Amino acid sequence: MTTLEWLLEGDPSIRWQVLRDLTGARDDVVAAERARVAGEGWGARLLALQGEDGLWAGGALFPAGTTSLANGQPWTATEPTLTMLRTFGAEPGDERVRRAVAKVKVNCRWEYDDLPFFAGEVEPCINGRTVALGVYFGENADGIVARLVSEQLDDGGWNCEAENGSVRSSFDTTINVMEGLLAHERATGGTPESIAARRRAEEYLLERRLFRRLSTGEVVKPEYLQLSFPPRWHYDVLRALEYFREAGDAPNPRVAEAVEIVRAKQQPDGTWPLEHTHRGAVHFDLDDGDGKPSRWNTLRAQRVLDWYKR
Repeated sequence: MTTLEWLLEGDPSIRWQVLRDLTGARDDVVAAERARVAGEGWGARLLALQGEDGLWAGGALFPAGTTSLANGQPWTATEPTLTMLRTFGAEPGDERVRRAVAKVKVNCRWEYDDLPFFAGEVEPCINGRTVALGVYFGENADGIVARLVSEQLDDGGWNCEAENGSVRSSFDTTINVMEGLLAHERATGGTPESIAARRRAEEYLLERRLFRRLSTGEVVKPEYLQLSFPPRWHYDVLRALEYFREAGDAPNPRVAEAVEIVRAKQQPDGTWPLEHTHRGAVHFDLDDGDGKPSRWNTLRAQRVLDWYKR
């Protein structure tokens, strides 16, 4: 079995992206496969887990009644579940998806200050993901975007600890905001200010070769060099490279080292492994565990390498 055949044996959420990004399949073939996401496999399973109140696990960011993160952050509440549906590519216009999102809009409120879900909350990493969800599911995110632009730090990125006095950006927070701003720009055209903010943030990462400290050149965190899926709110080099691929520009020479790190992780059988699962309760597993071949990471790494070659 070839790597491509193995990928195409996966869930519809993987198959339609493989067809689009790796095989050059016709648009109608891709669309037909994508249409299956909400009704079959992982997408359907997530939709079926929504509560009658419109929430997943009874909460926005955390399950209702969560009092301890000793075993990692649970990933079963509304935001991480909607983020997975977006990652899967569940069609926003599918009636099952529209009903689910409508319930979230009416009933879901953030644990912080009881704010409506699509209005965002206070942390820029959460707001970056909320912008991405809003524009994907057809909700207006302009107000959150304006807030994020106003919160950009002097070094070009963002940090969820800024409200506590931090003046230095975080890779983790910054990638979440960049993805949100890119999604907003794609959907609405963005604003001159949001486009400039996104470009400044790109430079923040590029100056650091996507994983090094600007001051010393040392690796910021070893985990940034490990391949995770789902990435949740965490940063790693593959997530950053996926962002730059999605942005559509020609590869900047300063991503070369990060690309080689990803390339070197390809296994002799042509697959890439899952290396670092972020701890916490999940609805169900998407891969076979750390150290095992990962369809998601194989798809993501291969399309990054294809972009880099082009």
